[in-house]
Amino acid sequence: MSPLIVLVGPMGVGKSTVGQLLAERLGTGYRDTDDDIVAAQGRTIAEIFVEEGESAFRAIEKQAVREALAGHDGVLALGGGAVLDPDTRALLAGQRVVYLSMDVEEAVKRTGLNAARPLLAINPRKQWRELMEARRHLYEEVATAVVATDGRTPEEVTRAALDALELKEA
Repeated sequence: MSPLIVLVGPMGVGKSTVGQLLAERLGTGYRDTDDDIVAAQGRTIAEIFVEEGESAFRAIEKQAVREALAGHDGVLALGGGAVLDPDTRALLAGQRVVYLSMDVEEAVKRTGLNAARPLLAINPRKQWRELMEARRHLYEEVATAVVATDGRTPEEVTRAALDALELKEA
C-alpha cells in the first residue's frame, strides 16, 4: 500500500486544502501527517517545538511519515519540513509527489505572523526565505511534479496537480 499522491511544500502553501480537494475529486481518503502527530501526541506541533525542540519534533515526524507512507493509499500531505530527513526523501522515491510552490510575498500573505508557526515567529519574511533556501532543492528532489500556487484558487491548484500527474477524477 502506498499513497496515490503525496503533497510536499512549505507551510501555508495549501497542502491540507488542496489535499482534501484532490481526495474528493479522486474518490479516495485524505491524511495529513501533521494531524497524525497532533492526535498521537495530544498537543500541537508548536507545543512540541517549545517543549522538546525541533530535533525531537523531527524524530516524531519521521516516524509519522513512515507510518503514513506504508499505511495510506489516498492523498497524503506532509509537514513542511518532512523532506529534511534523508530517509524520508528515500521513502518518497517512486511515489507520485507534488511540490506545491509559492513565492515569499504569497507566503507572507498566507502565513502572516501566525503564532502557530514556530519557525516563523521572528521576522517571518526573512525566516521564510531562509527556510526555502534550505528546502527548495529538497522539495524539487522528491517531486514528480511542481505546481505553483501563487494567485491561484485551491480549485485551480487541484486541477493543475491532476493535470501534472495525468490523473482523472473519479
